[in-house]
Parts: sequence; structure tokens; C-alpha cells
Amino acid sequence: MSLLRESEGSTNIARPKPIRRISAAAQNSTHLRRGSKNGREFDPHAFLATIGEGRNAMLFPKKQTIFVQGDPADAVFYLQTGKVKLTVVSKTGKEATIGILSDGSFFGEGSLAGQPLRMGSVTAITDCAVLRIDKKAMVDALHREHEFSDLFVAYLLARNVRYEEDLVDQLFNSSEKRLARVLLMLAHFGKEGVPERVIPKISQEILAEMIGTTRSRVSFFMNRFRKLGLIHYNGGLEVHSSLLSVVLHD
Repeated sequence: MSLLRESEGSTNIARPKPIRRISAAAQNSTHLRRGSKNGREFDPHAFLATIGEGRNAMLFPKKQTIFVQGDPADAVFYLQTGKVKLTVVSKTGKEATIGILSDGSFFGEGSLAGQPLRMGSVTAITDCAVLRIDKKAMVDALHREHEFSDLFVAYLLARNVRYEEDLVDQLFNSSEKRLARVLLMLAHFGKEGVPERVIPKISQEILAEMIGTTRSRVSFFMNRFRKLGLIHYNGGLEVHSSLLSVVLHD
């Protein structure tokens, strides 16, 4: 239910920068931590932080495309650091932004559900460090390591809840409330850990697509939030917890 706009030409796939490889001994000493089905110890977080068989570390600079709609769906990606946007293009050539993901997110998991081709595109909003996990390596890890499969399923369930909340938000809340909610989510308010009060610069056009309104309306609300002291521009966009009042106000 995002506002659609014309796609702005084709994008180029990023050429991943080389990353220093970690020795097998170092990897084994790192990720053999907790019990697994085959008697080894396994640390799912170390698994997602290191390279190995079927796992390649990649760096994508800001604005580079990670994969394009229609590409073969042969891997799952884990976002170690950075932010990416998810977009889809209709048959008529119109593009919509359907979400923004932050570090600690998986994407491209449709390959595990039998999707032969990518259903959308993913582009780096900031400089990103990404772990590419081949489909076979991902399936093997999910079958072999219970703790890793628990982590992955928990992530998918949490994101499904987020999509349901997005739908309710789109159906019943004003565009002003929807914008406030998106800004709070980008700043990680309501999540574990310390909120990211200053978030990377995101264009008003993208924000408009995400909440289903026009860029001029987003500009109007952003100016209002700024005048009320709810947000502040200081080399980035600083989001204050007081912005919650806009979401909670009836």
C-alpha cells in the first residue's frame, strides 16, 4: 500500500570489496560454543559474523544495489551493519519502497520457500556489511543447528508481526501518525538496546512511499515535528522520544 512512483532507470550491481578472510582455525574457535545435534558446540551469532563454507562477506557502499528484482534467488543475506531499502517494480515500470531494514536483519529468504527469482530489489541506504549465505549452506545450518533455526524463525515471526502492524497502521492511522511511527522505528525506539537517536539521512520521497502519501505532505509534517522540537537536524536526523506523543494521541 505504498505510494507508487516511476522507476528511475536501471541500477548497477555493486562490486563487493574484498574482505580479509578469517582462518579456519580462528573460525572454529569462535563458532563452536553451544551444543548442536552432532555433538559440536555452535554459536549462531558467530556463524553470522564470520565467513566459511557457503558464506561470503561483502561490502556495499551507500546507494549500491545488492540484488535486483528478477535475479536468481540462490542465497539468503544477513545484514551485519548498515541499512537497506526493499523495493518492487510493477509491470508498468512503477517502483515502490516496501520497507527499510537495519543491522541484524535477514533478507532474500524467499529463496528458501522455493522462489526461483527475486521478487524485489535491495539497495544500500548506508555503507553496509553483508553476509551472503548460499541456499544450501543456509538449509543445512537450519536443519543441523537448532539454536540457529530458533533464531531465524523468531526473526521471521517478528517481521511478520511488523507487517501486520504496518497494515493496521496504513488502514486506520493518519499520514502524520504513520510518518511518526516510521521515524521511531528507524531510530529503534521500542526495541531492545539503546535507541539510535540520530538516523542516516533518508529522502522525503522514500518516506512518502513508505507511508502512502506525497512528498509535500511529508515535508509539511517534518517541518511541524521540527518546530515542536520532536525532531532535530544535526548532521543527520535526530529523533526524540517525545515523538511518541504523536503516535499515541487520539
